[in-house]
Amino acid sequence: MTYDEENIFAKILRSEIPCDKIFENDLVLSFRDINPKAKLHILIIPKKPYIDIADFLENADINFQTSFWSSVNKIISLLDLKSKGFKIITHKGKDGGQEVFHFHLHLLSDS
Repeated sequence: MTYDEENIFAKILRSEIPCDKIFENDLVLSFRDINPKAKLHILIIPKKPYIDIADFLENADINFQTSFWSSVNKIISLLDLKSKGFKIITHKGKDGGQEVFHFHLHLLSDS
């Protein structure tokens, strides 16, 4: 599978579609899910075109991966979730429930 430059997250990254932004830096964009599955449902996406977590883990250089996870940690802190609790979900492939083929994390909490 090749990366689809016309997926919704690619369009959000290009500012063609608006989002309710929570956090952004040079590597990551996070925003509220438009169809939340919890009281708090945030999507976290890298600004590089990785199809899924396997693509990310195999092809993103270690510095990018480290910085990505550091950004995730910043978002968790920003939302004050460390003491309250949360879960992170990602999907890989259609059989894994993936709907948008741009690697992303779902950060959910009922806090």
